[in-house]
Amino acid sequence: MFLNVANNINGALVMEKILNKIESPDDLKKLNKDELKTLCSEIREFLIDSVSETGGHLASNLGIVELTVAIHTVFNVPEDKIVFDVGHQSYVHKILTGRKDGFKSLRQFGGMSGFPKTSESDCDVFNTGHSSTSISAALGIARGRDLAGDNYNVISVFGDGALTGGMMYEAMNDAGHSKTPLILILNDNAMSISKNVGAVSKHLRSLRMSPFYFRSKHAVENFLKKMPTIGKPTANILKQIKRFFRRLVIPTTIFDDMGFIYMGPVDGHNLTEIIQCLEYAKEEKRPVFIHVHTKKGKGYAPAESNPQKFHGISPFDKATGETKKGSETYSARFGNTLVRLAKNNKKIVAITGAMPNGTGLDEFQEQYKDRFFDVGIAEQHGVTLSAGLATVGYTPVIPLYSSFLQRAYDQTLHDVCLQKLHVVFPIDRAGIVGADGETHQGVYDISYLSHMPNMTILAPKNLWELSDMIKFAVDYDGPIAVRYPRGEAYTGLKEFRAPICLGKSEVIHEGSRVALLAVGSMVKMAEEVQKQLKERMDMDAALVNARFVKPIDEELLRSFADTYELVVTLEENVKDGGFGERVLAFAEEEDLPFGVEIIALPDRFIPHGSVLYQMKQVGFTPEDICGRIEEYYRKRGQEER
Repeated sequence: MFLNVANNINGALVMEKILNKIESPDDLKKLNKDELKTLCSEIREFLIDSVSETGGHLASNLGIVELTVAIHTVFNVPEDKIVFDVGHQSYVHKILTGRKDGFKSLRQFGGMSGFPKTSESDCDVFNTGHSSTSISAALGIARGRDLAGDNYNVISVFGDGALTGGMMYEAMNDAGHSKTPLILILNDNAMSISKNVGAVSKHLRSLRMSPFYFRSKHAVENFLKKMPTIGKPTANILKQIKRFFRRLVIPTTIFDDMGFIYMGPVDGHNLTEIIQCLEYAKEEKRPVFIHVHTKKGKGYAPAESNPQKFHGISPFDKATGETKKGSETYSARFGNTLVRLAKNNKKIVAITGAMPNGTGLDEFQEQYKDRFFDVGIAEQHGVTLSAGLATVGYTPVIPLYSSFLQRAYDQTLHDVCLQKLHVVFPIDRAGIVGADGETHQGVYDISYLSHMPNMTILAPKNLWELSDMIKFAVDYDGPIAVRYPRGEAYTGLKEFRAPICLGKSEVIHEGSRVALLAVGSMVKMAEEVQKQLKERMDMDAALVNARFVKPIDEELLRSFADTYELVVTLEENVKDGGFGERVLAFAEEEDLPFGVEIIALPDRFIPHGSVLYQMKQVGFTPEDICGRIEEYYRKRGQEER
């Protein structure tokens, strides 16, 4: 075991922290129970200190400390495989697997990811960023193990509302039916980002409220184990008696019925109890479901009282828990606009996928409870639910992060667009999102929505235009999406606020030779490009706010033929299938005489880091774009010669 070594610093005795001695999970096995408890306290202190400086996912990681320590005490990583669902709860795992120093650069470009990364450590066996994938992945690993004749444990750790995702039940149905040995651990903190909802959450809550269940289960199991068996027939009869007695005395859970050995509820902050439970599970040769009850934000009062705020948080004052107050965000403006519209339009209903706070729906939820539906982390269900509401005359508004709407591609195409139903999709976090990295970049929505028949797509240039577009979308008749970026809203160009007309762009400045045709967030960028073109090339470029991604403004593009020799499209989306390619295709079909230069994101995943740094890495700066235009004219001059 480790002993805290005392050092004499300026005459005072300072006990060296146990955490400083932990370089791998093997070191945990040298600690006694008291030292493990001390380690848990030190980890919480470290997390608060680190995340207050860098920002990140704090509340969920504070809640999973004891559970993660117990897992690494009982199992042998990396030989045993752990898959963390909703990977933001993996900070403690990273600390225990030798990455404590990496927290200095957490979620910064070139630094440590806030999610599991196979490229980061052999202790991370699967990349996870989105919810409800871990059981499927773990089952795949377990089947690979069995096919290869290997012998190691596979553990799936999930929580933060992951069980509201239907994919989890598909995987559990498969695992329970096949009897493939693996261990599922539910970190039940009654939260996703906001409070968990739904029948499963209610079922789990009932189990948590009944300590009798766990006590009686153990008592009955111990009694049944002591029953003697004499001969095969007698054994079979006793087996049936045991099964009858068990079901008579112990209420079955949904997990029992799916073929799992259910263990729990277990106090997720009682190390002794968790370790004991994991040791039991380790010996089983069937699928095991362990239900662990934890408190999100455990050990830090501000996070315990407001776990939603500390789910994913920017740098904060650890003494008060307060973050720097910023300007109004696009999410907040959307929410305020919808509340205002809903006052006079009783047909407006709002649907969220466990994120009323994250998408700006908290006030709507408060004011219009009967018209607000939280479906949990179930985007597919949420979209088709919206389609059903639309068929009976309601106007469903379902705000989702761009990267989460990806999960409901088929439902959007098949259930909404095919029937031309009036469903409003406010797409939050569209474009580059920064620190969350590859799994959360909202840079594909233009591409995956544009080819859907009947879909209309808009993007606002600033705060006020978002309000106007949401009103337009609510009044529209058909599938419609409004995409806007993460964070503080742009407040420039306030004086340009012409009425929104279907498929019509907004000309902010007429120029000559070059027209800058920008989508949403890129209008601000185009302003700066316009200024630099004047300084660098003495060029008076036109500035146009596209407004509509689909349909594009065909009339405007035809008019460019008489004035401009180059149209530069700017979008915060990948190039393939994007706005620029639509403009280029139309120009070629119409044989328009101007060139088209597409400024879009490259065909690769963009890693975590600040938005500013990510923009620089992909050539999204005014200097880079001006350089592209200069290069166009250089090549053109060479061709003309």
